[in-house]
Amino acid sequence: MNAKRAQEIASSPTMANVTHNGGKVYIEHVDQQTNNATVHPLDNPETKQSVSVNDLME
Repeated sequence: MNAKRAQEIASSPTMANVTHNGGKVYIEHVDQQTNNATVHPLDNPETKQSVSVNDLME
């Protein structure tokens, strides 16, 4: 995925099917300067992590 698409998903009111390393995640924030996104697993919202948007799959 690219940073622009990740930002579109993060800004959308509709939940998108996004995975990181095979697990479903929610994109909280996208930093287009660093090409990273703050995400959390759908089954564990307290666990946030910063990942490369290149590692996200739609």
